Amino acid sequence: MIARIEGEGDISLRPTPGTYDCIIVDEAHRGYTLNADLREGDIVFRNLEDYQSAYRQVLDYFDATKIALTATPALHTREIFGHPVYHYGCRQAVVEGYLNDHLPPKRITTALAEAGIHFDGGEEVEILDRKTGQLDLFELPDEVDLDYDLSQFNRRVYSENFNRAVCQALAREIPPDSLGKTLIFAARDDHADDVVRLLIEELQDEYGSDEIPAGMVQKITGKSDKPQDLILKFKNDANPKYVVTVDLLTTGIDVPSICNLVFLRRVKSRILYDQMIGRATRLCPEIKKQHFIIYDAVDLYAELQEMSDMRPVVVKPNVSLGQLVTDLFNAVDDEDKDWVAGQVIVKMRNLAGRVDEETKESFKNHTGQPPEDTVQDLALKTGNELVTWLKDHPRAVELLERTPVKSGRSGDDVTISHHDDELLRIEEIFGKNTKPEDYIEGFERYVRENMNTVPALIAVTQKPRDLTRKELAELAGLLDEHHYSDSLLRAAYGKARNADIAAHIIGFVRQAALGDPLVPYRDRVESAVLKIEKSRDWTKRQKDWLRRIGRALKDKPVADPTLLDQGVFADKGGYQRISKEFDDQLGDVLQQMNEAIWGTTAA
Repeated sequence: MIARIEGEGDISLRPTPGTYDCIIVDEAHRGYTLNADLREGDIVFRNLEDYQSAYRQVLDYFDATKIALTATPALHTREIFGHPVYHYGCRQAVVEGYLNDHLPPKRITTALAEAGIHFDGGEEVEILDRKTGQLDLFELPDEVDLDYDLSQFNRRVYSENFNRAVCQALAREIPPDSLGKTLIFAARDDHADDVVRLLIEELQDEYGSDEIPAGMVQKITGKSDKPQDLILKFKNDANPKYVVTVDLLTTGIDVPSICNLVFLRRVKSRILYDQMIGRATRLCPEIKKQHFIIYDAVDLYAELQEMSDMRPVVVKPNVSLGQLVTDLFNAVDDEDKDWVAGQVIVKMRNLAGRVDEETKESFKNHTGQPPEDTVQDLALKTGNELVTWLKDHPRAVELLERTPVKSGRSGDDVTISHHDDELLRIEEIFGKNTKPEDYIEGFERYVRENMNTVPALIAVTQKPRDLTRKELAELAGLLDEHHYSDSLLRAAYGKARNADIAAHIIGFVRQAALGDPLVPYRDRVESAVLKIEKSRDWTKRQKDWLRRIGRALKDKPVADPTLLDQGVFADKGGYQRISKEFDDQLGDVLQQMNEAIWGTTAA
């Protein structure tokens, strides 16, 4: 569209703003545009073109109704298109049987992941320039140590031993004959190459070379040859069984047979994280997929589960401190000055932690304080006060933006680690607590404390006969906010009580609130259908409908009229038509079905 609007030399051949009546934008979250955070007053002192994306240009050019579709609406999505007019949550889709849920994530912990990677002062360090591929040796100054925690693994520091230990764990946990396929998220393209090599070696070591044919493990990234052909093979063919990617397969790719996700890199975006998780939620009845598993080697799940949708303070991350200070000086009023001052402080704080010792000393001589203390004090000042301080200390910005020299490194450098590593453990993550007993205790406490005040919990515990799918969706959403789901509860109860109980979230709630026995949900439905059938003399057609409803309830819980207005029931005329088979008493029959399923005698 940009080519047609901006690149067409013949104006008569360009589409006019009125060419279309309606424009539908799929995957609308991809429209990253910095002017979503550009306030009206900013245009006084900022170049608008810096914030204008091609995406937004197309939308603003056409005089048409715009409809956006996305699974992960971001701040900029809402500001471009407005607030969602229709919302259907992931948890609701899981509850209603349209998506698969995940089991408790499995955290892979190695010795280096737990302790971090440390280089002593005076030690010789290998530095890899990712742009050029050049490997240089650098001797750390005696007074300078280097420390990397897990969040920097595979980005700022690379350890083949760490990646090998993780691949060893994956080879054991996900054998070649396991259900479905595996998608692994690497940090960079060269990292993806290493993971492919290491995983093949570990699979061959574990199962023998004959069991790991060529093509079973492959890389699919933007640098792969014919990536779209590889994606089709991943979706339709037996191999590749394991695929390593970076960003290419994070969004908009539909491979229903993915049953395992592996995180080998941290991401900071909740939107990207949700998209990555979404790759495995698709139903795949052909392989009887019921859930998927997350293997987390970098604590990404724990890092992002609690992340809120916060607006970043710095509008444009790659704006230099000097430019931000210029913006601050050019800001017209106090509100504008305070707005930009916040961005200046954030940028100064980031730079203060990266300057070398020589620059720190120069900064202290110039300002009277070390950089970190200075930023702490400036954070309390107004925009006007910050302007005065910067004018009084004209070299402060130049010193903070000085390129660090203590390691001779650039932002594209990676430290190479040869530290030994080993797999310590693989453990399931139950919310904030690692122990399933703690998870169950927290869930039961939450239910007991809210069972008489929260409408959805009241309906489940006190009025199961009148329970609707809408109330069930509300309950699932409420519990999901507190990180409780039937798959996680099932795993927790199974671990704590050494039993695999395929209960439903309603069953877990009633067990916590009322002491109801935990019974596999499908058994409850089958018992309820038999009970209803024996309750009176039904015609043959009525019995057929009861059994069909029972089969539907096994996948889409709660019997209410909306259940019969979709799928195969809709093809038969929906609730109104089917109700005539029951002399217009179908609503009462459905309520009896709910009561039979969730009454304690159903156990």
